[in-house]
Amino acid sequence: MHTVPVCGPEGPIRAGVAAPAPPAPLRAVLFDFSGTLFQVRAYADRIRAALGRPVGEAEMDDLLGGLERGLTEPAVVAAQQARDVSAAAHRRAFTAWYASVPALVPVAEVLYEQLRAPGHWVPYADTGATLAALRGAGLALGVVSNVGWDLRDTFAHHGVAEYFSCWVHSYEHGTEKPDPALFRSACRELGAGPGETLMVGDHPAADGGAAGAGLRAYVLPAGPSPGGFRGLDAVLRLAGIEERAPG
Repeated sequence: MHTVPVCGPEGPIRAGVAAPAPPAPLRAVLFDFSGTLFQVRAYADRIRAALGRPVGEAEMDDLLGGLERGLTEPAVVAAQQARDVSAAAHRRAFTAWYASVPALVPVAEVLYEQLRAPGHWVPYADTGATLAALRGAGLALGVVSNVGWDLRDTFAHHGVAEYFSCWVHSYEHGTEKPDPALFRSACRELGAGPGETLMVGDHPAADGGAAGAGLRAYVLPAGPSPGGFRGLDAVLRLAGIEERAPG
């Protein structure tokens, strides 16, 4: 029977601990949604569309500054707690933030509906090619996202839903990443063991937390603007796929 060695600050305390077995070949890859495969359109564009009128640069700077300041307001901070455990909590958290800017109070619900609308999301330039390469190599793909609505329409709108066999939305499970239950649920749906599965995301605590469920995890650095290249070819290398995503 093998046990996990007790480690001090520099490494294992007892000598002679057997080296761990090499990792199993990957059979499945799980992806986060926002900031990993897609990015929402620029806030300035969304605000102009919601207000339905021209907004000058000075006014827009004030509005965006208000959103930045709103992130630290106690009521907004409180609304973010357990934000993704239900559709109602998700809506409440975002509309509270939008409404922290007085000029955006009348359009807080409009801004939230934009967030749910497939057309307001943009896939990264290397999203489609990466997903096609992974599926072409025989890997099963799933989505595990902290979110308040069903993402399938967004993926279908952009022509990439066909690559996925599993959708784990936090709001449908009443919990959030990094809860191991979400990652394990996805593995079960895909028929792959945690040790055969890679989680890819952009949040160290939420997505990197997959390691606590026995998965491998890859956390992307801060992302580019909507539509830019995300660096997803790194996922192909981790999966042992030699070809790179075009671009």
